[in-house]
Amino acid sequence: MASRPVHFFWILDTSYSMGVNGKIGALNFAIKEALPEMRAVAKDNPAASLMVRALTFSTSARWQQPTSTPVDDFHWQDVQPDGITNLGEALKLVARELEMPPMPERALKPVLALVSDGQPTDDWRSGLRAVDATPWGKRAVRVSIGIGEDVDRAMLKEFLANPELEPFDANSPKQLAAAIRWASTVAVKAASTPVAAAADNKTLGGGYAPYAPPTVTKSDDDDDVW
Repeated sequence: MASRPVHFFWILDTSYSMGVNGKIGALNFAIKEALPEMRAVAKDNPAASLMVRALTFSTSARWQQPTSTPVDDFHWQDVQPDGITNLGEALKLVARELEMPPMPERALKPVLALVSDGQPTDDWRSGLRAVDATPWGKRAVRVSIGIGEDVDRAMLKEFLANPELEPFDANSPKQLAAAIRWASTVAVKAASTPVAAAADNKTLGGGYAPYAPPTVTKSDDDDDVW
């Protein structure tokens, strides 16, 4: 059986506030740490071809990876914080990529993974509507991770498009790394397995695991709490 693509989109807040208390460094580390596990999940699912892209947003939104790239060839380049939080612009860029074309008609569910530490400064709902208006946007597996206490948690929950789901809370570097690692691997399983293709959105992975964040407690050496 020929493999079908799973398109994974990182949507990452790199606004100025991400420069506070080492958040941006923790984000860069967490994405790099998650990649080997994403590659392992892709290897375990030969019927799916995992393609990865990354989009960052601050005063403007920009693709860090211009084209969909096989996960084995995807390498993260560290980003730096600047500007405000124009999430709506970022979601509109994602929506363009969820049209057919450029998305193929035959594929597995895409994954949209949003990470933010603040509150959008533009009309983010217009961007969300643009995503929802695409055939693949409606079907996407969605994950959202909130960094710190100042994040707009209601926005992250609305992004999920399912009132029974909750965003992940990351209040320290270790929690962020655990949330990104867990979300990326379980979301890929949810999108890339035949069981998951018909699964209800109440669970991720069609029997793999409930949609619940990993439990990470603060240890004595985890000094940076956001």
